[in-house]
Amino acid sequence: MKYRVLVEQDEDGVFIAEVPSLPGCISEGHTRLEVIQSIREAITLYLESLEAHGDPIPPAISEELVEVFA
Repeated sequence: MKYRVLVEQDEDGVFIAEVPSLPGCISEGHTRLEVIQSIREAITLYLESLEAHGDPIPPAISEELVEVFA
């Protein structure tokens, strides 16, 4: 499954990752690679928790990136 992950770097240089379709699923790391690994684990645990509680699992995303030239 694929989920959209938003990654931003804060003013202290820490990378923050958030999954919009999984409310509260947020992680951080000192590098972009670290935060991606961390959010992948957070997503897995989030989905396991939903399943354990009988809650519906949000569908995977499908999106396209469109490049425009201005």
